[in-house]
Amino acid sequence: MLDLHPATHEVDRLLEGVTDDHLSAPSPSDCDVATLLDHLMGLTMAFTRAAEKSPPPGGSRPPSASGANLDPDWRSVLPERLDALGEAWSKPAAWEGMTEAGGIPLPGEVAGLVALDEVVLHGWDLARATGQDFRCDPASAEAVLGFTERSAQPDQAASRTGLFGPVVPVAHDAAVFDRALGFAGRDPAWTP
Repeated sequence: MLDLHPATHEVDRLLEGVTDDHLSAPSPSDCDVATLLDHLMGLTMAFTRAAEKSPPPGGSRPPSASGANLDPDWRSVLPERLDALGEAWSKPAAWEGMTEAGGIPLPGEVAGLVALDEVVLHGWDLARATGQDFRCDPASAEAVLGFTERSAQPDQAASRTGLFGPVVPVAHDAAVFDRALGFAGRDPAWTP
């Protein structure tokens, strides 16, 4: 089991620094901040359901994120969803058996790792896009590095498509989180 609370609390902290002027700003994930926030809204709900083993009715994939669809109450709703996500994955049963996220069946332990990866990487995206510092706890950084490094292996190319961009070269002796970013297709030095 991994603790998602440090990552969810960090994103919650970052939300306080997001102004309306930031919503149209670019982010490292090739979308504007409003679209990134809409994606966070959807993924927190999808992965909370995955932890609870309660897929959405019909098991359908959620619509693509779009800033045009961002809930006007995101400032109050997203912190609640982040808290629910951390709580849902704090239960051992979340990490056991099979579940589903975004219409994709996954073992619980994989879904939990993907949830952590999504929150951490998009938290960093949000911090960079809004000019804030991002703090990643060591356990989360190590877990995300392991996940992104495995996804960068040649035999994982098919599953990587749509999840990460091309690997960005980062020095082998760089910080753990910087190497995780590089394997995820993000330049640790990215600025708007």
